[in-house]
This record gives sequence, structure tokens and C-alpha cells, in this order.
Amino acid sequence: MSLTLSDVKRIAHLAQLEMHDEQAAVALVQLNGIFALAEQMQAVDTAGVAPLSHPLAAHMDNIALRLREDAATEPERRAAYQAVAPKTEDGLYLVPKVIE
Repeated sequence: MSLTLSDVKRIAHLAQLEMHDEQAAVALVQLNGIFALAEQMQAVDTAGVAPLSHPLAAHMDNIALRLREDAATEPERRAAYQAVAPKTEDGLYLVPKVIE
């Protein structure tokens, strides 16, 4: 798939971008390069290739992800945050009903 200059201008118009002819020509070359790369990647036969959990998993066994401990580090400030709210109840903000 390749784009034309009119395609790029139409995309720019839809994205509400002001694009001059020189800019559109540069964008055309870049976008067609991206599409060419995508076509090359789709041409690779990946049948029988298992997905990797990590980029290095093919070369290293038992890669453990470094995970941080799931612990709260911020102090409890709910009461202070809700003190400025017009209405709260049981730790929840009460707002007017807008949908019937």
C-alpha cells in the first residue's frame, strides 16, 4: 500500500492540520516508508514461533521481571481532599443526577 500526495493532504485535512505542499511531500515519503516496513514485516513467516514474554527470553532462560512491592506509599488524605467537596457520603463524592 502506498499513499499519494492527495491522500496525505486529505489525512491532514481530516486531522485539522495545516500542511503546505513541501511538508506534505516530506510526510508522503515518511508514511510510505512506514507502510513499506509494515509490508516487509508481514511477509515474514511466523508460523510456529511462540510469542516471547520478554525480548531477551529467546536467549536467556528464567528471566524474572523486577517488580516493586505493591505497597501504599502515600499517606491517607481522603478527608482533606473531600473537605472542599460540596457533598460526600461514605468516602464518595455525590454529584447531581444528569441521566434519567
